[in-house]
Amino acid sequence: MILLVGGTSETAPLATALAAAGFTVLVSTATRVPLDVGSHPNIFRRSGELDREGLEKVAVEHGIELIVDGSHPYASSVRKNAKLVAARLSLPYVSWVRPAVIGSDEVVHVALNHADAAMRATSFGKPVLLTVGSRNLAPYAAEAAKARVPLIARVLDHEESLEAAVRAGIPRERIIAGRGPFSVEDNLAVIKQHRIGCLVTKDSGEAGGVPAKIEAARKTGCAVVVVARPSGVGDTEFESISQLVEHVKKQLAGKKKGTDPRSSASAGPGDDPHRLEST
Repeated sequence: MILLVGGTSETAPLATALAAAGFTVLVSTATRVPLDVGSHPNIFRRSGELDREGLEKVAVEHGIELIVDGSHPYASSVRKNAKLVAARLSLPYVSWVRPAVIGSDEVVHVALNHADAAMRATSFGKPVLLTVGSRNLAPYAAEAAKARVPLIARVLDHEESLEAAVRAGIPRERIIAGRGPFSVEDNLAVIKQHRIGCLVTKDSGEAGGVPAKIEAARKTGCAVVVVARPSGVGDTEFESISQLVEHVKKQLAGKKKGTDPRSSASAGPGDDPHRLEST
């Protein structure tokens, strides 16, 4: 059985391709938000955050033979834990990396981290639009308060994300809830409505709607600050799903038959037993 650490829009195609190749796939997502993980009968899902010990327990209890890390490119702690668990259990580790789209561009300012991005974004003295998710908003709220710059945050339309934004110091009236990716027109509307002078994003690739954000910024003369990706894990990485599947086939030659995860004695820490089912 393969453990696919997922949670992004590529989770479903990754899981489906692996299942179609004859493997049983257990998709693990930190979020409990409804997420398409593929409809193949050999795909199962567990949800809930896991630390390293929890991830290792899930891998042992479900007889995992290989870990495919398909987590978000900015989920550095998740990737680190998946790599460590694979090493501890002597399992092959394969990383799916969403292709980057940011190149050299006069409208783009690259920041080393969120703290750096917050200082750069507020330095323009104009309203800032944050499109970096809900987990790293505090540095922006602090810098915006110092610079007395209006801050608007666009986050996932889910109570956990909205509450995280409020805790970080973003007023409810300046939180935009929605599920992307958003079109050029969507971004243009927000930029014009709030008179945005700087948009902050991560290089989440085309799947994360980054090209549409940059195009909207170009059309309005809005600056863009991009938070650089964490350094790579240094292991076998793929940007092609077909190439990743072929590599997995070679790694697990003769081991395509997996165990139905519902037959395990325990669902594992953080598992929702109602979600540990065929999709």
